Amino acid sequence: MSELPDLILLLVLLAIVGTWLKLSRAREQATREARQQCRQHGLQLLDESVGLRSLRLRRAQGQLFWERCYTFEVSIDGDDREPGRLWMTGQTLTGLSLPTIQSHLPGLMAEHASPPAESNVVPLRPRLHRDSSLH
Repeated sequence: MSELPDLILLLVLLAIVGTWLKLSRAREQATREARQQCRQHGLQLLDESVGLRSLRLRRAQGQLFWERCYTFEVSIDGDDREPGRLWMTGQTLTGLSLPTIQSHLPGLMAEHASPPAESNVVPLRPRLHRDSSLH
């Protein structure tokens, strides 16, 4: 009679291993997508990895899908770490959030510039290095 509990335990373990393998493949796909998006936008993907931040059900076109949110860190100029996020459903990129910088403002120094009034984007400024010596 102990065959039924053993069978149930085996099925639960197989379900856990299958879910872990599926999420591992999805994470690898998210890492490739983050690398491609960073390359496309001129950013450096730091640590060459992404981390699963959240998992939620989304309704699209009358169907429910699992949407995964991954976080990662990028560098704009090699001296900073900025957060990035991407959302995926299956193997499809459904959302992307990357940092931006305001590179050149004619007649104004970038550290004193503000975005145009109609914009809701807050630009990041490159860091100014006052002293590069070690203390």
